[in-house]
Amino acid sequence: MTPLFDLGFDFLALLAAACGYFFLCWLIARKLDNWSIVDVAWSYGFALVGLKLLYVHFYDMPLGGQGLLMTLATILWSLRLGTHLAVRVLGHLDKEDGRYLQMRVEAGARMPWQMAYFYFLQAVALALLCLPLLSSSPYGTPSPLRPIHWLGLGIVALALIIEGVADAQLAAFKKDVTQKGKVCERGLWAWSRHPNYFGEWMVWVGFVLMSYNATYRGIPGLVCALIMYHLLTRVTGVALTERQLVASKGDAYVDYQRRVSAFWPRPPRL
Repeated sequence: MTPLFDLGFDFLALLAAACGYFFLCWLIARKLDNWSIVDVAWSYGFALVGLKLLYVHFYDMPLGGQGLLMTLATILWSLRLGTHLAVRVLGHLDKEDGRYLQMRVEAGARMPWQMAYFYFLQAVALALLCLPLLSSSPYGTPSPLRPIHWLGLGIVALALIIEGVADAQLAAFKKDVTQKGKVCERGLWAWSRHPNYFGEWMVWVGFVLMSYNATYRGIPGLVCALIMYHLLTRVTGVALTERQLVASKGDAYVDYQRRVSAFWPRPPRL
């Protein structure tokens, strides 16, 4: 079999498993009447795939240095993001994320079936975005570690620092009772309206470099970085969050939009 066929087979097998995984999540979310749990399930999904790869290669064929580094980095990133979201979502199941509340307003009685389609899209996205991970472990040709892989790891580490700082700054702002109802413009949030999403995209830029090898040339990683950019800026990230924030904060957020970049960090306008 060719490497491309191997990768395609792995993708289809993962897509089938992901559909089952998210169907179970849909059933649980409908029972709880809180659709936010999909964010937690999606984030932890990458760790599950990474752990499965470690298990398979432990008993089948050893991972090369590059494949092992990529797998471990993916697992750690997934666990950090999933745990951050789990604390926020599962700790407050009586409060649904504002994005899904806005979707309820727009969908009305169709919400369960619209979310069934939305959860299916999460399954497709998970399978697609695991391609850099899957392509880092080509059958029969384990790839050694090279400087490009360490550079990618450095970018991932920097991205996680950006996300961690942004999350901490936002959490501190929300705890400040004097700022209730206002817009967070502290630290990184004065340079980007969504520094956490920017940091998340940087993770995928790092994964492009970390997934590079002689078999696939990093092309699956590059495709996924472009997909993630589209998702974060046009679909479930900035676009959906902005609609909810404009509805909840009104003119204060519109003024914030005028002065601060949506995604790419830069000094704010006066």
